[in-house]
Amino acid sequence: MFSANSQGLLRLRKFFSYYKPYLGLLITDLICAFAVSAITLALPLFTSHITKSVLEEAQGPDALNQIYLIGALMLGLMALYTACNTFVDYQGHMMGTLMERDMRRELFDHYQRLSFSFYDERNTGQLMTLITSDLMSLSEFYHHGPEDLAIALFKGAGVFILLLGINVKLTLITFAFLPVMAIYAFYFNQRMNRTLRASRDRIGDINAQVEDTLSGIRVVQSFTNEAIEQAKFAHANNRFVDSRRDGYRSEAYFYGGMIAFTQLLTIAVVVFGGIAILNASLELADLVTYLMCVGILVDPIQRLVNFARLYQEGITGFSRFMDLLEVRPDIEDTPGAIELSHVRGDIEFCNVSFKYRHEGYDVVKNLSLKISAGEYVALVGSSGVGKTTLCSLIPRFYEVSRGAILLDGRDIRTISLRSLRRHIGMVQQDVYLFSGTVADNIRYGKPDASLDEIIDAAHKANAHDFIMALPHGYDTHIGQRGVRLSGGQKQRLSIARVFLKNPPILIFDEATSALDNESEKAIQEALETLSAQRTTLVIAHRLSTIRNADRIIVLTDNGVAEQGTHEELIAMGGTYASLYNMQLTV
Repeated sequence: MFSANSQGLLRLRKFFSYYKPYLGLLITDLICAFAVSAITLALPLFTSHITKSVLEEAQGPDALNQIYLIGALMLGLMALYTACNTFVDYQGHMMGTLMERDMRRELFDHYQRLSFSFYDERNTGQLMTLITSDLMSLSEFYHHGPEDLAIALFKGAGVFILLLGINVKLTLITFAFLPVMAIYAFYFNQRMNRTLRASRDRIGDINAQVEDTLSGIRVVQSFTNEAIEQAKFAHANNRFVDSRRDGYRSEAYFYGGMIAFTQLLTIAVVVFGGIAILNASLELADLVTYLMCVGILVDPIQRLVNFARLYQEGITGFSRFMDLLEVRPDIEDTPGAIELSHVRGDIEFCNVSFKYRHEGYDVVKNLSLKISAGEYVALVGSSGVGKTTLCSLIPRFYEVSRGAILLDGRDIRTISLRSLRRHIGMVQQDVYLFSGTVADNIRYGKPDASLDEIIDAAHKANAHDFIMALPHGYDTHIGQRGVRLSGGQKQRLSIARVFLKNPPILIFDEATSALDNESEKAIQEALETLSAQRTTLVIAHRLSTIRNADRIIVLTDNGVAEQGTHEELIAMGGTYASLYNMQLTV
């Protein structure tokens, strides 16, 4: 199934591990499948018995009673056949669905652990395709694969034995077709696999394009660029059509050839069977039974064909699934990582350098900086000097390339990620709110918070009044990404969320830069309340909002250029003074 190297063996073991919780269901499913196959094989034997033994040897009431008895037995077997087939169809599909659920949960959990750098390089559409359509195809293979293979092998072997018992020469002629069919099927299966992989990639591109366009639909419509987005979508859509064209061509050759082979098989049996009857080596009743068995032989062939199709679709999906599951997070807990019970808030950058993956230059280079517990520090500087990057290194959204960051004297790499991030609160310019109610979004800061705690946090964030003015107050649904709220309202909800979290370290990333004066004033008051007695880092665009900072640090491409209070930096007449005076004149 997989290559014989160590990775292939690991993937093989992983593939079968998803059956483990459902072994009982799988065994019952296979038992029912074998029962269905056995009953199918038994029917020609009953027919042969009636035509050869009962009708030729018995006469009168005795023959009629035997026919009734055999008919009743066949009806009983058909009832058992129906029950087993229903179980296979229903419970088998449910087993595949449960396995699909387990894999989807595992993949989603893995998505949660992957670092920011992974999402910097991947598009959401491809990730969505994998967790939906790829796993659905894999689910079908998990269910139908063992069932189709078991039935095909059991029926094929059973039919072969029955046919040998009827006529050896005719059976050898019949089965001479099978190796040719196998070679034909193998060749076109390989072609189907390649085209299927390409098709999955193309549908992922379509999902990515749709997600990108719909997320930015307001920008699209405001610039009246619908035609541009339609052209981009048409390009991705046409690439998908091209990939499916190749796939359907291979599929048509595959299924058309297999159908032709099965028809040739039937023709061969009729022709050579007729010759055998003329030569007195086969009876007419045996030919009828033989044709019934050949009709049964078509089913395992079709099941093997279906198995081959499911195999290609399922293994393609499993390969993509494992490719992603084997991506290790860039940032993980180190062995023996500690859990913090109390944090003062001392932060120290010790000769820190950092560059993004695939970038050839350091965004932050040899930076050393110490921030005392409870200090309110503002970072200013032109775009691209690494202000946001610096703040993203503290909660380990990215890992430093060189140097170390200390929290209360401990290297943050020795602290568990969950413990570290639990003690840091972030308020960003680009607020993300989840679809749900106002209360749900504030409660995100503390999942077990009571309504009273939520209302208290909203009061502190200057958000309670506007929340109560909403149609359903705290139970108002705000739409996807909080689309029904203004920018200032969304920002105040994000601040309330941090109030509820109550962390000892705060990071404000240009939290008021895109707001009107009234919203900025309300939010600034909330931020000052929130930052009291906490270590606070503020990335500032509007320098007027950080005049009260304990220390202002001016960053340039060469690191820290200036630092001091607002008054001290103005008196120095350097970079900060120039920036501040420039904003005053705007």
